[in-house]
Amino acid sequence: MDSLRNRQWLLANRPVGSPRATDFVSAETSFELPALLPGQVVLKNSIFLLAPTIRNWLDAPGNNFYPSIALGDPVLSPSGGTVIASADPRFPVGARVSAISTWQDYEVVDTRERNVRPMPPGVTDVEAMGPLGMNALTAYFGLLRIGRPRVGETVVVSAAAGSAGSTAAQIAKIMGARSVGIAGGPAKCAWLVSECGLDAAIDYKTGNLRDQLEKACPAGIDVFFDNVGGDTLQAAVDTMARFGRIVLCGQISGYTDSVPIPGPENMMRLIYGGITMQGFLLEHFEDDLAEGWHHLQSWLRNGSIVHREDVRAGFAAIPESFPALFDGTNAGTLMVTAD
Repeated sequence: MDSLRNRQWLLANRPVGSPRATDFVSAETSFELPALLPGQVVLKNSIFLLAPTIRNWLDAPGNNFYPSIALGDPVLSPSGGTVIASADPRFPVGARVSAISTWQDYEVVDTRERNVRPMPPGVTDVEAMGPLGMNALTAYFGLLRIGRPRVGETVVVSAAAGSAGSTAAQIAKIMGARSVGIAGGPAKCAWLVSECGLDAAIDYKTGNLRDQLEKACPAGIDVFFDNVGGDTLQAAVDTMARFGRIVLCGQISGYTDSVPIPGPENMMRLIYGGITMQGFLLEHFEDDLAEGWHHLQSWLRNGSIVHREDVRAGFAAIPESFPALFDGTNAGTLMVTAD
């Protein structure tokens, strides 16, 4: 096979605060299919999921539980694409997969070191990376396996208008719980109630959040699905009901600070209230992905879940699109197609 044109976006600067397009620089190389070691595959990326957690990976090494991208390297990112060469029988040539790849057209991925997952059959790239993708599956397992909402309980979700948050909040309704979302701005709050069917939505930009939570949840919060951390997590801890469960999915309020995010101040409230707080990753439920896909597809088909995608076209649009996650200008799960 002739050498292939391989476009890349490399990390040029470690962002200070919110990322900017100028923190990345374009490059182009030729790519030739190498001799693969067992477990390796070559991916041709066709779509990239721009996820908030990428911002953590742009920082210098320091937290050994997540990777740090070296300056000058392609940016690590969830992606979707096609296997064009394989030394892993689970992913033959032609298989459509999602993976932790990088911002480039072609990449050798070692399936023993990074998660590579088959796309559900019969779905588009956008469906596989959006309503059936990493964020949706994270919401599914985080809420149901860790939050374990029961009929009649009150579930509160932060960043509820986001990709994972909106899915988690709607699953809470499906489970028979009372679902309350926290979001920024009247438009997002209105969408959560009118389109997603939540029982209430709180605009954290107006008024004291703890006061609003106490008003919306007079008996306390039974399950808090947290994507934000910081002051939002503190307000929820102060409002938890006895034996409540806090699901730690993300800490986006601190992703741009490049310093460890502080936890709640009054830990004795957790002790006396019998409250649990647990973090997780989607990879902890790798063996059960088919269950998640099955239920998510069913709920999407019957209208129990609505989902918004913000799909932008063209490889060149990646760095200018990524900051939208942090200034709130994206309208749904943010993805960029390669062409």
